[in-house]
Amino acid sequence: MQLDLNLLTALDALLEEGSVTDAAARLHISTPAMSRTLGRIRRATGDQILVRTGRTMTPTPRALALRAPVHDLVQQARSVLSPHTEVDLAALERTFILKWHDALAGAAGPALLQSLRAEAPGVRVRFLAEAGTDTHDPRRGDIDLEAGSNEPSSPEIRHEIVGHDRLTLALRPGHPLCHGPLTLEEYTAAEHLTVSRRGRLRDPIDDALEALGMSRGVVAASPTNATALQFVRHTDLVVAVPRFVSRSLLDALGLRTRDLPLTMPAIPVYLTWHQRYDNDPAHAWLRGRAGAVLRHACDPTHAGTASSPEGE
Repeated sequence: MQLDLNLLTALDALLEEGSVTDAAARLHISTPAMSRTLGRIRRATGDQILVRTGRTMTPTPRALALRAPVHDLVQQARSVLSPHTEVDLAALERTFILKWHDALAGAAGPALLQSLRAEAPGVRVRFLAEAGTDTHDPRRGDIDLEAGSNEPSSPEIRHEIVGHDRLTLALRPGHPLCHGPLTLEEYTAAEHLTVSRRGRLRDPIDDALEALGMSRGVVAASPTNATALQFVRHTDLVVAVPRFVSRSLLDALGLRTRDLPLTMPAIPVYLTWHQRYDNDPAHAWLRGRAGAVLRHACDPTHAGTASSPEGE
């Protein structure tokens, strides 16, 4: 049997995309050409690999078993054929796409952009807002880096924890809760906001209160930390936000903060990317710079107690 290593590259794309059309676009070939390649792969493996189920393609059990080893083989082949790991930053022209939690983008985004542009003037960065539905999927390769508090569950998504944060209660100057010890009863009696890109009126604080046999009055949901703090600035509403990544915005708006009168778990801040970028020198450079600015923003030397800032 004569091996055609191009079939491995095509198979890797087909298994990750789950679509002949998307795999063709990824490899910059026509859909008919990819269909013919799929036929060759089927003959070589003796398996259908992808079968049509309604409007979608479903991988066979053999395809699922092949997914990880095929990807590793392709990455190893690329490493062998591309031994140089340095990147000419002065000549680099590339647009990186980042989907970060809005508090992280606000706290670390300006420093990251300044750092990247200082070393690589030809680099551009697109920061995407977190949407209620994931229209951009890092598995499709259209997101370079994500940053937030959710640990990825997909095995092909790499991640590292770059810091921790903790929740603080934000309220306007002169708010009745600004002075004196803040009791749990006073906290629950206040009118609250949640931060949720999906408009949810409940978050992990409510779960913690429920475990204590208590509840609070949530009267509104805000899609971002920045919007929530504007509500707090002009009303008697209060909101819990991540302390360290929100500090510049809290200071700019002149808001006050109080410690929460209940213990919450720490907020991990994850930096995540697809494994296809593991051996990409430019992406490795991006990851290094992003990790540095996020660590500085999160101040990991103060890993206090908090809950997730991720608006759901």
